[in-house]
Amino acid sequence: MANQDPLAAKLNNDTYLGFDFGSKKIGVAVGQLITATASPLQTIKSINQIPNWEIISQLIKQWQPVGFVVGISKQEDGSDNIITPRMRKFCRQLEGRFGKPAYPQDERLSTFEAKQLLFDELHLSATKLWEVQDQLAAQLILQSWLSDNRDKK
Repeated sequence: MANQDPLAAKLNNDTYLGFDFGSKKIGVAVGQLITATASPLQTIKSINQIPNWEIISQLIKQWQPVGFVVGISKQEDGSDNIITPRMRKFCRQLEGRFGKPAYPQDERLSTFEAKQLLFDELHLSATKLWEVQDQLAAQLILQSWLSDNRDKK
């Protein structure tokens, strides 16, 4: 690896995975800090409300991110809602399992925005909407974090 292309090394060092955590499914996106862009990857179904760590591990191995961005939902007044503690736990589990930082990102409206985009603009059926809304929400979460942090790193 000593002769690795410097541009490739820079791109690899700027790759993040974004997660829209839910108890039944988790949307995943990938993005680069250098371009502050993100793309939806897939939706992972949870097993008995437990993240499918095998699939998450495969994505991490494939994309080699330097960190993770996890959407954290809250009430409109900023207080935690019923799933907020599980989202924070998922952040800690990502850090603990993979030894990379996990950054929380406010996601109060990301799933709503994703549904609006998919239904209103792309006219997807309810079935297809259910399949892809979480990965688009993950994209919106990650995109927002990348834009906010592009000049800070």
